[in-house]
Amino acid sequence: MSGQERLLLLAPGAGAPSSSGFMRSQKERLEALGRVEPFDYPYQLAGRKSPDRLPVLIDAHVAALERASAGRSGPVVLVGKSMGGRVDCHVAVKLGARVAALVCLGYPLVGQRGDVREAVLLELERPVLFVQGTRDKLCPLERLRPLLPRLRAPHALHVVEGGDHSLLVGKRELAARAETQATVDAAVTRAIAAFLDEYA
Repeated sequence: MSGQERLLLLAPGAGAPSSSGFMRSQKERLEALGRVEPFDYPYQLAGRKSPDRLPVLIDAHVAALERASAGRSGPVVLVGKSMGGRVDCHVAVKLGARVAALVCLGYPLVGQRGDVREAVLLELERPVLFVQGTRDKLCPLERLRPLLPRLRAPHALHVVEGGDHSLLVGKRELAARAETQATVDAAVTRAIAAFLDEYA
């Protein structure tokens, strides 16, 4: 399947609407892999800071997918930053085979009370790629890795060494590794491309 036939629906995180620098950068890099369609949730469109309740987020996500995929027949890939990735998973459970694959950028595995929000991941059947930084407090790898063998869905994990919840690596660490954030980001895009070549 040609990358240009793919639809990549790009969902924002709770505090980063589609106009944020993170989302714009992701869109630019992902455009090499298909047609990228970002969207915002109702609370973001209304200028509110507190996210909508999960059923509202899911309905808005499905509606965005309906708009973006109207009249097209290529594979659908759900890409989400943090909260957007979590809602991606709920949408994929709801829509089943209509979703070819998911890419979760900084999945928020651990809730505000320290609980591991694993239920929707265990329900997933569609292939999922987790892109996680080693400094991401919302998804400690020591809590994610033991969960992965329990998933029914085909899955993969791309680790960003030194990356935070937004996959950013500190300048000192980059300098010590003789890398730049651009090379780190390029490696993420290559990992996503390889995953989609296999599943979407």
